[in-house]
Amino acid sequence: MADRITLQFFAEPKDAAVGGATVAAGSVLEWIDKAGYACAVGWSASYCVTAYVGNVHFTRPIAPGDLVQAHARIVYTGRTSMQVLVVMESASPRTREFSIATHCILVFVAVDADGAARPVAPWQPGSDDDRVLQASAEQRILVRREIREAMLAQTYTEAGTAPRTTFRFLASPSVANWGGKAHGGTVMRWVDEAAFACAAGWSSENAVAVYSGGIQFAQPIAIGDLVEVDARLIHTGARAMHIAVRVRAGSPRHPHDLALATTCMTVFVDRSVGGRAVPVLSLSLVSDEDRRLDEHARDLVALRRKPTPVPLEILDAGLGR
Repeated sequence: MADRITLQFFAEPKDAAVGGATVAAGSVLEWIDKAGYACAVGWSASYCVTAYVGNVHFTRPIAPGDLVQAHARIVYTGRTSMQVLVVMESASPRTREFSIATHCILVFVAVDADGAARPVAPWQPGSDDDRVLQASAEQRILVRREIREAMLAQTYTEAGTAPRTTFRFLASPSVANWGGKAHGGTVMRWVDEAAFACAAGWSSENAVAVYSGGIQFAQPIAIGDLVEVDARLIHTGARAMHIAVRVRAGSPRHPHDLALATTCMTVFVDRSVGGRAVPVLSLSLVSDEDRRLDEHARDLVALRRKPTPVPLEILDAGLGR
């Protein structure tokens, strides 16, 4: 069984963010999910579902017209789950001098025809670098659980006074994956779009995502479901806007009885013309809920600093550089 795969393609104009100069974070998240899915299916020989996406730091922009490579490799397996490291890099098609734009670890679960989790073959590291990556993935398991519990413990009510943006639409057949549900990557693009609208409303249309994490898929979204994507600004730093996004879905016959499908925390900055992050207006904490969610955002910052970062030299070595 192959434990890694590389996808290569062009970043197209339709992938661009507002303004057209760079690729939208939502498009990059879609690519990450597709590469991870291809790797997970190749290892498990089974249909797989995305369960979790870890820290995605958008450290370098990708431009429309760039040649993009998405490298995915198994780094850890549980009984029914696989942790997949995805490294995104891009280059001018003229020079082919690739450099890393972002990387993250995703968790996929293998499922059978009835949607029940099924066992996967255990993965064993074959090199010292593999062992380092396996240890790094294993270290994240407990932290991931802490983040999941912290995010699911929060409630979002009308008592919150912070700015929010809510999208509502039907999940169309065009977003279906091979299992007939909304593709996980598409859901992440919806998350990014709602978060951008919220951030832009607080700052400007130059807002860009610099981080997405704690992306948890609680349940799949069926084609034809009514989808609600709610993005709320819950914390501001000197230059950063922390936005909690919750996706709910269900039958359009019961629009007030939607179930939680996905949660995410994303961070945006407002970029000047020169590309530097500029100061943002401080969020006023008026209600108890405002103060609780602000503290929640601070707690998540501390939690995601716990794991040791994946060594970049190993990533470069793994890409043959």
